[in-house]
Amino acid sequence: MKKFNVTYEQITSYTNIYAAYLDARKGKSERNEIMRFSVELDSNLNSLYKELEEGRYKVGGYRIIYIYVPKKRLIMALQFRDRVLQWAIYRVLNPLYEKTYIKDSYACIKDRGREKAAARLQYWLRQVDRKPEQYYYLKLDISKFFYRVDHEILLEILKRRIKDPRLINLFSIIINSEKRAFGLPLGVDPCEVDPREMLFDKGMPIGNLTSQMFANIYMNELDQYIKHELRIKHLIRYADDTVILVESKEKAHWALGKIETFLLEKLRLNLNSKTAIRPASCNVDFVGYVINKDEIRLRSATVKRMRSRIKYIVKAYERGEMTLKEVNATMQSYFGLLKHCTNAGLKENIINGFVLHCTDAARAKALESR
Repeated sequence: MKKFNVTYEQITSYTNIYAAYLDARKGKSERNEIMRFSVELDSNLNSLYKELEEGRYKVGGYRIIYIYVPKKRLIMALQFRDRVLQWAIYRVLNPLYEKTYIKDSYACIKDRGREKAAARLQYWLRQVDRKPEQYYYLKLDISKFFYRVDHEILLEILKRRIKDPRLINLFSIIINSEKRAFGLPLGVDPCEVDPREMLFDKGMPIGNLTSQMFANIYMNELDQYIKHELRIKHLIRYADDTVILVESKEKAHWALGKIETFLLEKLRLNLNSKTAIRPASCNVDFVGYVINKDEIRLRSATVKRMRSRIKYIVKAYERGEMTLKEVNATMQSYFGLLKHCTNAGLKENIINGFVLHCTDAARAKALESR
């Protein structure tokens, strides 16, 4: 396997750290934490640079945040200076690793994303619908993926392409956090576990930029196995969300058995009960959409949350808790999501619901560029 020609000095150079700072603050420069960091920018960047140069860098503390959309999830947020370092790693390494991924890996890759993944799967469903065989899809659902990534295996995978031991050591410092455990014992929910029971040798914090990159690197092992060992053509993946299409139910079950063994033995991961085998003529729940050969629809739960959120932002604006700019940003994000769907009349229905609850001024501003 070809090694990358990348060094610790290249990633931790002051030039790269400064460029990483610009990336990390993009679109967020008005946040208090970033403003405080930027007031003494030279001092803060030099301090980070010196710690890295002298091998004294340690990951700062994490803030624990719970989000509730689409379900309750545990997010761990790093301090801004640590996010700058993660950008320094990401902006050098991610373009190199992207070249090693299969064509149909879509998460956290420039010019891909959820919408293109959904469109690609629909294209395949249309193709196999015209074939004489009855195709089936196998939807893989990995149990608590981000909380179950094995640190030892991840570092071994990274060593295959990274030859600089100082760089591997830096990855180990980030992955094996001394202050916060990320891993879950089997069968435990992350939102209910006692923090003292979490595992230090497993898991990655959801929210870290490096976690996104490491997830793709880790799951690329499965992609390569399915493509080159099992020789399955139709494989599509977004993070840990994977769908394959095969020409019979028997082959789907054969593939499932092989994949379960590979995940357990090579990556120390398990599939959960949501893993399913269905005829390709059925709806496929993938990347937040319900997809078949004729339609790409939003999940009904997503539409319900969207309507509820619109009512909330209208009331928040009227109470002075949100600006017109913030209202407009939310509505434009919804319009962007809806333009990829084929839900009949949904966009107009959402707009009408917004109009019903909105004042004239907010409505005119928020709908001006729909």
